[in-house]
Amino acid sequence: MAGGKQTSNPRTSVWLSGKSAAAPRRRDDQGNLDRERIVAATIRLLDAEGLEKFSMRRLASELGVTAMSVYWYVDNKDDLLEYALDEICSEMTLPDPSDEDADWRDQLRGLAEDYRRTLAAHPWASRLLGRFLNLGPRSMAFSNATIAVMARSGIPQDEITGALAAVFQFVYGFCTIEGLYKERCRAAGVTEDEYFRDVMNVVNDSPEWTETYREAAEVTESWSKQGSVTEMRHRDFAYALETVIAGIEVMRDRAR
Repeated sequence: MAGGKQTSNPRTSVWLSGKSAAAPRRRDDQGNLDRERIVAATIRLLDAEGLEKFSMRRLASELGVTAMSVYWYVDNKDDLLEYALDEICSEMTLPDPSDEDADWRDQLRGLAEDYRRTLAAHPWASRLLGRFLNLGPRSMAFSNATIAVMARSGIPQDEITGALAAVFQFVYGFCTIEGLYKERCRAAGVTEDEYFRDVMNVVNDSPEWTETYREAAEVTESWSKQGSVTEMRHRDFAYALETVIAGIEVMRDRAR
């Protein structure tokens, strides 16, 4: 290399490295440890404590084994996170591709809502989606289902990926913000509704802010009358999703 500087190749996904086949149990584990149990414990820890606090040592402690025992089944932390990211995809229900009478809009709504529920249940996942290739079997099954559903919408084949991007990048962005909000509330030691009320009180008690940004102030004031944060978030998501689906139909008809 010029100047003696070394560079490394991009990390190969565990799903392309030939390492994804399950490792056999070790005799000294007495049948109590396998990759499935390790991945399940990883997901529980990530859900409870977040990505920053997760470590292989912490995982081993949770499982009641030594760290070396865990490494018998996974080579490193990144491989384990890939396994966990793919595993949560099993929580999403895939539509029946052979059901010709099903409305593609309903199937797309179902996929988007399941994707949102999964990301909301596992806030750490949003942060990992950009790091890994997501080529595991469950992730690929979900991707294949979304393509099949979108193809039934009647849009040109070369526009399918753009339409899917409009739907699922919207869901990803929505859930990323939702996850960050939840992390902020957890760090502050308050509920989502308590944090929201504190923010609204600060805004409403600032005449300078409300006078300068009158339109924004009117909207934020209406938020406080719309119920809990969860209810507001649900309504916003449903409306935004319908807007995206309507937009796909408009673009499809325009192409025709």
